[in-house]
Amino acid sequence: MITSFQMRAARALLGIDQKTLAELAGVSLPTIQRMEASTGNVRGVVETLMKVVEAFDRAGVELIGEQARSDSGGRGVRLKESGPPRRVGA
Repeated sequence: MITSFQMRAARALLGIDQKTLAELAGVSLPTIQRMEASTGNVRGVVETLMKVVEAFDRAGVELIGEQARSDSGGRGVRLKESGPPRRVGA
């Protein structure tokens, strides 16, 4: 569903820290820290994972899955709209 690398990259695109992501997703800071410390796909309670994915979606970040269309293939993240990254929660 989402990898720790995607989480960190999505936060970087938005210019937010782990605490802000936790607030946006309605989860605890230790939960975000644990998720980002994992390797490969983030594992956890599906409801919690969905909250994080939905927070990124609301903030304007699209998560690119392995099977999603991408010119270079593989997983990643991208902004939904063109232009400079926007500051979230500031």
